[in-house]
Amino acid sequence: MSDEVQPGHVRIRLDLSYDGSDFHGWAKQAGGRRTVQGEIEDALRTVTRSKETPELTVAGRTDAGVHARGQVAHVDLPGELWAEHREKLLKRLAGRLPKDVRVWRLAEAPAGFNARFSAIWRRYAYRVTDNPGGVDPLLRGHVLWHDWPLDVDAMNEAARALLGEHDFAAYCKRREGATTIRTLQELSLVRGADGVVTATVRADAFCHNMVRSLIGALLFVGDGHRGPEWPGKVLAAGVRDSAVHVVRPHGLTLEEVGYPADELLAARNKEARNRRSLPSAGCC
Repeated sequence: MSDEVQPGHVRIRLDLSYDGSDFHGWAKQAGGRRTVQGEIEDALRTVTRSKETPELTVAGRTDAGVHARGQVAHVDLPGELWAEHREKLLKRLAGRLPKDVRVWRLAEAPAGFNARFSAIWRRYAYRVTDNPGGVDPLLRGHVLWHDWPLDVDAMNEAARALLGEHDFAAYCKRREGATTIRTLQELSLVRGADGVVTATVRADAFCHNMVRSLIGALLFVGDGHRGPEWPGKVLAAGVRDSAVHVVRPHGLTLEEVGYPADELLAARNKEARNRRSLPSAGCC
């Protein structure tokens, strides 16, 4: 698949964040539902007075209710339009966008950059509290309340068995033609001084519902309903377990997207488009 920027156009990288509470996810949808992509594209069209709506490509599509602090996208704009608006575009977007989505940076992207396919990892945080009194009202849109005491050490023990490259079919909602093989680079949990448990989840990519399913399994370990070995057994079985619940989206935030050095962007872009398979267990 070619990813060449059309002649006369410039690829622009956008760094942005949003509160996902009132959005039906990132991607544009039929029926006029409010989405992050729709809001930003409409704002870009308006402030640049373009006849056509520019189309964004994003590093990671987030579901309804999921937040982002370090989301990345790109858009290809006509060179003349970019030259005309580049100095004031960021401020004009701030005046046009609703307050629950912000673009923090606009810059010409290096050669070979693709917000989605050039990324080498995405880092999410999921926040949960087991405080018997519930969630701090000021954090209620970003922290899940779990009404059982959580053993964070047991959850971390369970998490270690999930690290590495695996087929995460047991923790993903399958999509036709899409692989569920991913490399989970980090999965760790820390309880803060305020009692909120923050799970850091980093992988080269994620399949649909993967983070929220992993957290659902770890919560079942943390509250004593399952032993620390259980999430690993579910992974090995390769099929959905009815006990693995997809936790609510509001505790989840996309924190950061990582990219390689500029000279490696094009190669990563090409590599990420290849369909993945696990190494064979043996030969012959």
